[in-house]
Amino acid sequence: MTDCLFCKMASGEIEPDIVYQDDDVIAFRDINPQAPTHVLIIPRRHISTINDLQSADAELTGKLFLAAGKIAEQEGIAEQGYRTVMNCNAGAGQTVFHVHLHMLGGRAMTWPPG
Repeated sequence: MTDCLFCKMASGEIEPDIVYQDDDVIAFRDINPQAPTHVLIIPRRHISTINDLQSADAELTGKLFLAAGKIAEQEGIAEQGYRTVMNCNAGAGQTVFHVHLHMLGGRAMTWPPG
């Protein structure tokens, strides 16, 4: 999508603070971090919300979580623990309508989250 912020980041039109990337996934630091480590992991291909995922996207969705594990290791928070969150639609807090996985760590996480 031409007006999607995350598509512009995935294409290199906007340069985020990238911490991981491969052919299918790009991950970058959140500009409004809610934890010492707050990374957004997105598919390069535009998918608006979780509701728009198809069965053919199962492998791509799994790659988001595999990337989270790699990034947690790289950031030194894998052993202490981290949280992954995906919001779906505005009522759940989604503000950029391009599927993305939040990975947060570096501090104790409370429950319930909010």
